[in-house]
Amino acid sequence: MNGYREKHGSSSQPWAVASTASSNYRGKHQMKNRKRRRWGIFLIAVVVLCLLYPFVEAHILTTDRATLKSEDLPADVGNLKIVYLSDIHYGYFFSDAELNSLVSRINQLKPDIVLFGGGYGTDNLSAIQFFRKLPSIHARYAMAGVVGDTDRGKEPADLVHLQDAMREVNVIPLVNEVFQVRVGNNIVYVAGVDDPLTGSPDLKYVASRVSASDYVILLCHSPSVIPDSQLVTDASDRFGWYDLGLFGHTHGGQIPLFSSVLDLASEVPDRYRSGWLKENRVDMLVSHGVGTLEFPARLFCFPQIHEINISD
Repeated sequence: MNGYREKHGSSSQPWAVASTASSNYRGKHQMKNRKRRRWGIFLIAVVVLCLLYPFVEAHILTTDRATLKSEDLPADVGNLKIVYLSDIHYGYFFSDAELNSLVSRINQLKPDIVLFGGGYGTDNLSAIQFFRKLPSIHARYAMAGVVGDTDRGKEPADLVHLQDAMREVNVIPLVNEVFQVRVGNNIVYVAGVDDPLTGSPDLKYVASRVSASDYVILLCHSPSVIPDSQLVTDASDRFGWYDLGLFGHTHGGQIPLFSSVLDLASEVPDRYRSGWLKENRVDMLVSHGVGTLEFPARLFCFPQIHEINISD
C-alpha cells in the first residue's frame, strides 16, 4: 500500500493544483474587471465634465485688450482708454453678485470713457433693473449707451423709463444721437444708433452731425448696420465717417458649433459675427458680450469686456 502511494502520490495532490490554478484565474479576472470599472468611471467623469463645462465657461469673464492708432484723435489727448461692454442680460442667469464683480472689473481698468452696447436685460423691466442695481462706475470723462433689441419694451413709455434709469446712474442714452465727450480742450464724438430690429436707426442723421476732422465712435447694438453705415457720408461729404465701430448682439455665437440651432442673430452677415475687423480705414469690434441668452452656456466663446487704448 505504501509503495502504491509513493508511486502514484497522495490522492489529494491533484485537487490542490487545480485549486491554485482556479484562484489565479479568478485573480486575473478580478484585476481585469477592476481596470474596466476604472476606465468606465473615468469615461463617465469625462462625459460629465464635458456636459458641465459650457455652463462654467459662461461665467469666466475675460478682458480683451486692444491698442489702436488714429490720425483723427487730437494730438494733445495722448492716450484714450475706452471700456466697452454689451449683452449683459441681467436677470435669472446673471446675478447681483456677478453684476458687482463686473463693475469691480471695469473700475480696476480705470477707464476714461465707458460705453454700453445694449442688451442690458432679458426684457424692458430687467433692463431697467440692471441700471437701478448698477454699482457706481468710475469713468474719468463720461458714460453712454445704446438700446438693444431686448431692452426697448412694447410701449413708447417703456423706452422713456429705461432712458430715465440710465440717466440716474450717469449713463447718457443714445437713440440716433451724437454725444460730445469733452476730453480736456478737445471733443470726442459718440454716435449712438437705434437698434435695427426693434427701432429705427438713422445713420444718415448721425453721420451728418460730424465732420472729417472729428474722432467718431459709432455705437450700435447690432452689427447688421455696418453695410449701411458705409454708404452714408458725414457733414464733409466723406465716407468712412467714423473711426471706431462698437457692436454686440451676436454673442459670438455663444456656442459656435451649434449657433445655427440657437439661431442667435441670424440676420447678421457671417463677416460681422465676432471679433475685430477693419474696413475702409475703420476699426470695428463685434463683442462676445457678457451674459447669455436662450441657453445659459458658452463653448469656446468666453464672455468678455473690452479695454481699448487709442492714441494718435
